[in-house]
Amino acid sequence: MMLKILYFAGLREAIGSGAENIDLPATVNTAAALRDYLARLDEQHGVLLTTRNLRIAINQKMLGMDAAIADGDEIAFFPPVTGG
Repeated sequence: MMLKILYFAGLREAIGSGAENIDLPATVNTAAALRDYLARLDEQHGVLLTTRNLRIAINQKMLGMDAAIADGDEIAFFPPVTGG
């Protein structure tokens, strides 16, 4: 399954990239499973597990970590942000 992954704000800085395309095993089929899989790739991606209140959008729709993912999806990870 091929996905486009986007990282925003501090996540982009910690991971060292704003986007990547990744081919996943079929067993990675939820947002939470994707987060866990990416976090095991290397130390930089480990920030996905340590970021509190991590938000995710699938195909530009904010969803929970239990949301299903599918081939061709665009997944965006957001750290908590504040505005003013």
